[in-house]
Amino acid sequence: MSCGTLPAPVRTVPKTIMIDIEKKDDVCLLRFRGNFHTGEDLDYLRAKMDEIKTVNCPKVLADFEDVPLVGSTGISFLVELYRNSGGRFVLVKTQRRVREVLDITRLSTVFPLAADVESGLAVLRSKLSAPQSGLPG
Repeated sequence: MSCGTLPAPVRTVPKTIMIDIEKKDDVCLLRFRGNFHTGEDLDYLRAKMDEIKTVNCPKVLADFEDVPLVGSTGISFLVELYRNSGGRFVLVKTQRRVREVLDITRLSTVFPLAADVESGLAVLRSKLSAPQSGLPG
């Protein structure tokens, strides 16, 4: 065995979407992992949306670092999160293909986007302290 540097750990992404919910003060930090395919996992997504509502966070930060792909189901879920939070919502760490979908749907002009969790939290705590109205009700 040689004494070289170890390779970086391989990040595995689930085939279907998984959502971890963590409450940090008045913010729900949602960590998404996997592909947000159209029409898949609807029961899981309904249950997660109910859980998010139960946690009752006035602000939502969605971490998309481990989401390489998003379809219409994912877009609908994000729009519902945005509406439920009254616009106090930030999407962070979007990958290139997800960002392309947000640009095509023009949601990148509605959802505040941030490079990382820390800057997303800063946005939520400063500019978005009052409800926003970027989407028609």
